[in-house]
Amino acid sequence: MLMSLYRSLGFKSGEHTISKEVIGGVTTFLAMSYILAVNPSIFSAINMDSGAVFTATALAAIIGTLVMAFYAKLPFAQAPGMGVNAFFVYTICISMGYSWQFALTGVLIEGILFIIITLTGIRNIIVDVLPDSLKKAIGCGIGLFIVFLGLMTSKFVIHSDSTLLKMGNFLDPNVILFLIGTILTGVLVIRKVPGALLLGIIITTLIGIPIGVTHMEGVLSMPKSIAPIFCKFDFSNIFSADMVIVVLTLLFSDIFNTIGTVVGVCSSTGMIKKDGSIPRLKEAFMADAVATVAGACFGTSTTTTYVESATGVAAGARTGVSSIITAICFVASLFFAPLFLSVPSSATSPVLLIVGLMMMNTFKDINFDNYRVVIPAFLCLITIPFTFSISDGILVGIIFYVILNALSGNFRSIKPSMWILATLALAQYIFL
Repeated sequence: MLMSLYRSLGFKSGEHTISKEVIGGVTTFLAMSYILAVNPSIFSAINMDSGAVFTATALAAIIGTLVMAFYAKLPFAQAPGMGVNAFFVYTICISMGYSWQFALTGVLIEGILFIIITLTGIRNIIVDVLPDSLKKAIGCGIGLFIVFLGLMTSKFVIHSDSTLLKMGNFLDPNVILFLIGTILTGVLVIRKVPGALLLGIIITTLIGIPIGVTHMEGVLSMPKSIAPIFCKFDFSNIFSADMVIVVLTLLFSDIFNTIGTVVGVCSSTGMIKKDGSIPRLKEAFMADAVATVAGACFGTSTTTTYVESATGVAAGARTGVSSIITAICFVASLFFAPLFLSVPSSATSPVLLIVGLMMMNTFKDINFDNYRVVIPAFLCLITIPFTFSISDGILVGIIFYVILNALSGNFRSIKPSMWILATLALAQYIFL
């Protein structure tokens, strides 16, 4: 019975192991569980009920990850995305002055358009036309993005008014725990201990208790109702110019964030087929689109595939079984929120650092002697972490690939669809 279920999720005996799938699923959850605390905090700035947003965040993650498991059969988890939640709150609601109900309506419309785009196969076409050099650069850029995220959340690197960034205080307990966790997790990985990444998170979290970084504030709690934010849409301005801008911005961001995450993780972990295609890509995109619509109904911002899924894949996850495990963890988080939220970012940051390193291995396959190829790839790579945006990195890479190859007379390497993508990318930056 169980084996039949596993096979329906893409699991193959002899090729995959249940233990690695379970460890990978839990590792992914722990690496991305910060969203459960961050999302309510961000939405509190516009007076949305924090408890309701917490529940909505978990529910959106559960639905999206389950669709990814059963339909796409891939080891990717979903949740309301970082970046788009800030756009929702600080741009749409605070800067533009609209209600959060208006913003939720924008997310709903974007999700519906996403489903239509996925059904037509447009997203697959975008992935297929991307040059191999950009695909490899996306994975490396996401690797640096993960590393930067880990360094910042652990306070190993902090903001500086004079130099933008600087080294954190080595006497800060968060930094101390990060350094201990990095050494510990590094040794476990070097010694090839099974479940090294998950063990690193758990042990580092426990070490954080006497240091004063890990704070245990209970174990059990009942889920808060989402009634205050459930399906609270405002359709009075759906034909306004501002709604068009909001929807297109969300759509561009979601399309290229998901493409970047799926392509990047797959290319850096050997999940891409020999012909360069990604298995069940359309299904993965549909899971993302359905999750966005569900998340809007629950009362949260765009739901997207999480780059932290790379931590689970690095731990051995390869099928939808791991996504089921991640979804189960999100279900448990509804009732064990204090326990899961006690895991400090300094305990997950070492894993992000190591996984980021693992994702850098594809850049060596780019032809450094061909500057028409390597310059756009490098710009894509560095733009992702420096702008904190996967979508911006992809768009910049596409624009420069077309321009540099066109001006150097290499027109034959530019597919017609790449011209269209570059034009749309430029239009987005100019008009949106």
